[in-house]
Amino acid sequence: MDDEKTKLIFGVNDRVPVGQSIVLGLQHLLSMDLYVFPLLLASLVGLNFTDSTFLIQMCFFTCGIATLIQTFFCMKLPVVQGASFICLTALASIGAAKGMDVVAGSIIPGAIILVILGATGLFAKFVARCIPPYIGGLVIMIVGLSLSTTAVSGIASNNNKNLTGNLISGVVAAIVLLICTVIEYRTHNRLLSVFSVLISIIAGCIAAAFTGDISFASVGDAGWFQLPAFFHFGVPKFDAGSIAIVTFLYFLVLCETTGTWITVADVTGEQLTDNRYNSAVVGMGIGCLISSLFSGTPMTGYSSNAGVISITKIGSRQVIGVCGGLLLVLGLCPKIMAVLACIPGAVINGVFLIICQILIINGFKVVRQQRIDSRNGIVIGLSLAVTIGSMGIPSDVLAMFPDFVQYFLSSGTAVGALVAVILNLVLPSAEKIDNTLKTGSAEAAVAVDAPVAVK
Repeated sequence: MDDEKTKLIFGVNDRVPVGQSIVLGLQHLLSMDLYVFPLLLASLVGLNFTDSTFLIQMCFFTCGIATLIQTFFCMKLPVVQGASFICLTALASIGAAKGMDVVAGSIIPGAIILVILGATGLFAKFVARCIPPYIGGLVIMIVGLSLSTTAVSGIASNNNKNLTGNLISGVVAAIVLLICTVIEYRTHNRLLSVFSVLISIIAGCIAAAFTGDISFASVGDAGWFQLPAFFHFGVPKFDAGSIAIVTFLYFLVLCETTGTWITVADVTGEQLTDNRYNSAVVGMGIGCLISSLFSGTPMTGYSSNAGVISITKIGSRQVIGVCGGLLLVLGLCPKIMAVLACIPGAVINGVFLIICQILIINGFKVVRQQRIDSRNGIVIGLSLAVTIGSMGIPSDVLAMFPDFVQYFLSSGTAVGALVAVILNLVLPSAEKIDNTLKTGSAEAAVAVDAPVAVK
């Protein structure tokens, strides 16, 4: 590990003491707020309590498997796999209209395509053509920007009928993490850096306790153990329209997760070779395929974990492996998972808000390292502007479009990422523009110097 470059306490392949690995792995898990996606999906689809509980467990269980596959066998970088919010609206609409068995069927073809892209080596060529490093960094900025609104909404939510309490606990968590981060940068305090996320969550929970917004009463009702099951919602059904929508969304998920991979590589000082890119997309495809078999959801590399690595300076794969193991355990043990679910959403979102800003900074660092000419500046500016603009589209305007367009426009990340990729492909390069101008100038000069024919 090049400490001067990465300034990590533990590098990618370094061993971390077991006790410390567990605590650090738990920090990564908590920063993901992973239970939010299945809770939202279950609510939007209208699942009953039993099915909702099972969906949450399987999201944890399959994300744990996918994380272990990616970290130790495929990409071999500290990347935690989690449900992709890009797909939430589409999956909810498909599930509500056609059933969860159709949701599973819509996920499978795209997952197989991902495996083929990686196994044939086509993905690395796709990245080289469509997702240069500055686009990957830009996508991370877009993810941080678009998710910031989600975090702010979560802090100001009124789910507990106590808006003031939610605000207090969320803001406390955000302020504590911000203070820890600033102090760490000034003093380089190792322990404060390592445990800053956990400290901020504890502080937010204490604030929530004072305002009466945290309760562990539901933990006693939860069971200790439950085995996973294949096709809980029935054998997958394949609907052409649903498959087309989700497969298209996989492309956007690839843009998002590639930005995460670039950021993780930048934070840890590792190189992203063609082989690593191809192995990563194979791992992602296998993870999504396994998830569909257990009634889970499409996955992506979680950007928030790159933010945690940046804060804690712990880039060890061992820690991420422990996080994957904890996700597996939670997927098998509803009672333990119930404890995490008791942490107020406002607290998690308060921490997540600061992590989003760190993501924006990390993405900016990746962009800054590349050549930014006027052409690339246009790509960056327009992509960010479109991202912000898409988040303000009124619901009644969205309702005027077909379902496919609604799925797309409802995600600021999807809109911004796709615009960034398209602009990067269609706008001529700065070199091509310069050559055109030089050619035009030379031709003009020849025309001026040429003798005039006299009739």
